[in-house]
Amino acid sequence: MGCGCGGNGNGGGCGGGLQPQPEALASAPVVQEVVPESRPETDEALKEEDEAPGELIASSEQEWPRIKVNGVRIAPEAIARELQYHPAGSRREAVFLASQALVIRELLQQRIAELGLRVRAQAGESEEEAATRALIEREVPLPSADEAACRQFFANNRERFASAPLLAVRHILLACPPEDAEERSRTRERAEALLGELTRDPTRFAELAAAHSDCPSGDQGGALGQLSKGQTVPEFERQLFRLPPGLAGRPLESRYGFHLVCVDQRIEGQPLPYEAVECSIRDELDQRVWQSAVKQYLKGLVGAADIQGIVIEAADSPLVQ
Repeated sequence: MGCGCGGNGNGGGCGGGLQPQPEALASAPVVQEVVPESRPETDEALKEEDEAPGELIASSEQEWPRIKVNGVRIAPEAIARELQYHPAGSRREAVFLASQALVIRELLQQRIAELGLRVRAQAGESEEEAATRALIEREVPLPSADEAACRQFFANNRERFASAPLLAVRHILLACPPEDAEERSRTRERAEALLGELTRDPTRFAELAAAHSDCPSGDQGGALGQLSKGQTVPEFERQLFRLPPGLAGRPLESRYGFHLVCVDQRIEGQPLPYEAVECSIRDELDQRVWQSAVKQYLKGLVGAADIQGIVIEAADSPLVQ
């Protein structure tokens, strides 16, 4: 099994990093009391369904909420399809999130139709996405962060704005598949036994790396070269950059297995001047303003609409993140 670190003495680390996920736009949903819905079998039953008040969350796999947005019904089939995009701790929560997303989508589409927006889609986006983008650009004013706000943010978060530490690292990888719990347990025991040998005689690191490491870097005594942040998989990086110089006192676990790590040198990051980070600060503050403004806009659409079958206090839609 390859560790993905690319460690060959010339730099690189175990795998690649992950991109940060966007911030949530809203708080937890408010949910109405559940009243199970039976499947209509006659025209009369269908009429009664349309006239009956909607329920928010169904209580079984065969039942769905009855939701209308300004008189437009959200089809159960649409909710069922949308479920895959909203993993949650329970089916009830997943149904709520899927239903909420479809309500927001319907509100946006109704507003787009009302304004008669026609937009040519850019590369990589659908016509619906293009129209939604144009709607937000048209109806949501986005003031840009000024110089004073940027400098205040810099002063209040000074510790964030420094160059990344640089580590010279050696490791021994004992590989095992992430899904095999029994093999993981056995590999951990092997790693701890090997760590005991290294603790007694750290000078044997290169010898033991050549004999036991499942990483190609074992041929160079386990040397990974100089590592900065973003060069290793996230779970390994989080542990690695907390280590002081010397042999780590425990094996570090990653998706690839267990790593015995020795930090040969640690060069701390240096503070960056305001001019070096001004653009990134402005982008971050503008993004926060954008999220807040879009959230308020969606709340306005919700407040002005006739929505039956679901209660939404604050809208959190993946369509506009």
